[in-house]
Amino acid sequence: MLKLTNLTKKYQDFTLNCSLEVRPGTITGFIGANGAGKSTTFKAIMGLISNDGGEMELFGNNRQAPTVEDKKRIGAVLAESCFSGELTVKDISRVLAAFYPSFDKKLFLEKARELSLPENKRIKEFSTGMKAKIRVLSAICHQAELLILDEPTAGLDVVARDQILDLLREYVAEDENRSILISSHISGDLEQLCDDFYMIDNGQIICHEETDRLLSDYAVLKVSDKDLETLDKSYILRRRKEGFGWSLLTDQKRYYAENCPGMVVERITMDEYIMMMLKGETL
Repeated sequence: MLKLTNLTKKYQDFTLNCSLEVRPGTITGFIGANGAGKSTTFKAIMGLISNDGGEMELFGNNRQAPTVEDKKRIGAVLAESCFSGELTVKDISRVLAAFYPSFDKKLFLEKARELSLPENKRIKEFSTGMKAKIRVLSAICHQAELLILDEPTAGLDVVARDQILDLLREYVAEDENRSILISSHISGDLEQLCDDFYMIDNGQIICHEETDRLLSDYAVLKVSDKDLETLDKSYILRRRKEGFGWSLLTDQKRYYAENCPGMVVERITMDEYIMMMLKGETL
């Protein structure tokens, strides 16, 4: 569906060098701190900035940037994207119908009603959550095959976030070839939604993992300074100094649970994984 190989963009104080793949029928998460390169990557994929090197394969074709026909097959929500505040939901449906031959106006208006989005109210009068819903809805109602979503749930309450995640689940469930590349600072959303994820730091991909494997095989070990000295460190990926001793990241939870009785072996969350990868040190 989408494959980046050493996609490069150079600025005076920052260089992006990104390799990732979004397979058909999958939801891929894209995580990293602010300024790590997520939005730059999305802009490069969409052709909003020029690339300085590397390769992009989109829908099976090598591209420097998406063509007009490619863009008809993509639904995008970018950090700066918005509609004019003077438009209503009905106005937006007419605009999208003019842009996309496959736009499903009936579906768009039905979903808008389900999401409690008033058809004749101007966008500038919408809440933050309502604006987020209309952006995502606009991305999925022209039979897009690939969604590129940059922080689609940012700033939303739990109910609004859940509604948007449900929209995305329905979108993928309707067609096994549809795919999503999504970034979010709300790691719990990605845990629920994504099949796999990439982490970017300072413009470089530092890890790629299946979400199920992260939740089943990874763990954080809690050890004292003394225990760290004698511990088998073969499967320790990162360590972080704590008041009690050390937190250790491993991808072999079962090994330590079986061979180190009495050791604290904690189930990991994506938040903890991110912190250990970004703030922890290698042995």
